[in-house]
Amino acid sequence: MADKAYFVHESSYVDEGCRIGEGTKIWHFSHIMKGCTIGERCNIGQNVVISPDVTLGNGVKIQNNVSVYTGVVCEDGVFLGPSCVFTNVINPRAFIERKSEYRKTVVKEGASIGANATIVCGHDIGRYAFVGAGAVVTKDVPDYAIVLGNPARIRGYVCKCGEKLTFTDGRAVCPACGKAYEMNEKSEVKEMD
Repeated sequence: MADKAYFVHESSYVDEGCRIGEGTKIWHFSHIMKGCTIGERCNIGQNVVISPDVTLGNGVKIQNNVSVYTGVVCEDGVFLGPSCVFTNVINPRAFIERKSEYRKTVVKEGASIGANATIVCGHDIGRYAFVGAGAVVTKDVPDYAIVLGNPARIRGYVCKCGEKLTFTDGRAVCPACGKAYEMNEKSEVKEMD
């Protein structure tokens, strides 16, 4: 293990055929299953299961007790809070195998998912979006949106740095970092140059 460019705690398992980037840390009692691709500088907490063929970008942080199931892709800089939950089949039954029906879920760059949130499969989380603790996501979440509740609904928008934005006449400036944003008539938010 000393020659590896990443750290795996002795209580964890990494199956054959995984690619793990430099500087990544995999902590206690976790299992990385076959065919996973994990980027550089990721931090995978205690008791995390990453199912076969999952892809994690660079700088992904996964807190304790998270299961990332086949069909989930996390882009660079994603944060998964403690005990958040993904699904990958819309109508599971113990006695019917539905591996051919897995639905893809993409958590886009910089998005954060709060503790105990549930992400129903087939719904993407937009860039730098924020899913609040305990929310149940049942449809796509737009870029920069804050979603809360069950089912999750848009309650506002956040800056790339995570601060809440206040829009006036379709424009907002982050009170913390000064980045400017605009919102179009479809309520889509983008960072201004």
